[in-house]
This record gives sequence, structure tokens and C-alpha cells, in this order.
Amino acid sequence: MAFQPIVDVKAERVFAHEALVRGANGEGAASVLTRVDLANRYAFDQQCRVKAIELAASLFKPEDDAKLSINFMPNAVYEPRACIKLTLATAERVGLSLDRIIFEFTETEELDTDHILKILETYREIGFMTAIDDFGAGHAGLSLLTKFQPDLVKLDMDLIRGIDRCPIKRTVVKHTLHMLDDLAIIPLCEGVETAQELEVLRDLGVKLIQGYLIAKPTFEVLGLQNGYRAAAQAA
Repeated sequence: MAFQPIVDVKAERVFAHEALVRGANGEGAASVLTRVDLANRYAFDQQCRVKAIELAASLFKPEDDAKLSINFMPNAVYEPRACIKLTLATAERVGLSLDRIIFEFTETEELDTDHILKILETYREIGFMTAIDDFGAGHAGLSLLTKFQPDLVKLDMDLIRGIDRCPIKRTVVKHTLHMLDDLAIIPLCEGVETAQELEVLRDLGVKLIQGYLIAKPTFEVLGLQNGYRAAAQAA
């Protein structure tokens, strides 16, 4: 696993660390995911959760309250409560509180809406936070939000890249932020790479950001362990 921080630019602190799958020698996610198929998808999804929780628990400082964000594959979950047992057992074993875990999914594949709703509702009942990744680039989008409101929505990086130079993107993001605020959903803008993009997002009232401007994913270590301030000054 590699970890990339999600920062709260107003509070100047790390809000969470996203766990990103890597090969044993640090190979990128693409090289790993190409070997995932129907036969091993469930086992892969389960082991990614275990690895992320174990590694994060060993790296988090005792006084830290940052959360752990884990990507999951909805189509690898055949029944939410049965498939979450290993996750719960691992979190209990390493002493990671359930309210510090965020489960996020990407709408990059066609999903059974009823199935994903059952997963999200179950996770919320258990005590996890939930998030939709790459919002604006997936299949369900607004339709899913009418049925379930996750804790977080991560705006797709294509909406963020070059937002300082594109009035249309600024308009789309501004109104998306207003909608999420009305729904009591926390927006998170990912893919922030320039100080100019960050300045626009700050002006729009965005608190949570993620991107290379702050920190790239780091292999089996936590970036920005001393908080956000140093990176903000460097930016």
C-alpha cells in the first residue's frame, strides 16, 4: 500500500490518508489491477482491506485523529454483513476505531444500484464513513445521491484540473458544491496540482483537498505526518 493524505486546508491538518494499492516493490496500481479477475476479485478486495488497516494502524501516531480511506469493489461484495466480518476482526485486532475508517467506491463500472445502496447503508449502520470517488465521471452520479447521501463526495480530478483557467469548470464546481452543502455532504476535491487551482477552490469554500500539490502517494509510509502547514507554506 501507498498512502496519500487528504488535507483540511482551513484547519491546516491532515483529515485522512487514502490507501492505494501497490505491488510488493512499489509497482503502480494498474499493474496490480490487471491481474484481478472474477475468480480472485473477492479475495483481492478482502486482502486489500486487511493490509490497509494493519499498515495504517502501525503508522498512525497515538495522538493522531486522522482517518483511513479504503477503496472497495462493490461487485466483490456478495453480502455486506458477511463480507465485512474480516474487516471488523482486523480493525479490532489492531485497535483501529471504526469511526476512523472511510470506505469509498468509484463508479467506473456498471453497478446494481440496489446492491450498492445495501452496502452503503450497512456500512453506515456499522459505523464507517462512506464516500463516492470520481464524482462526475461515473455511471450513477446524481441518481445515486437521490437515494443515498454519503458522508463525502470526491469531485473528479477532470473538474479540478485547470479550474483557474476555465470559467465553465468553476461554474460547474460552484453549483456542485452548493448542492452538496444542501445535502449535508462534505465535498473533497482531488487532483489539485497547482497553487492557482488551490486558490480557486479556497475561494469557493472547499475545505478538503487531495493532490500532488500537497503530497504524492508514498509507499508504506504516511506523508505529511506533521500536518498540513509545511506543505501549505511550500505551495
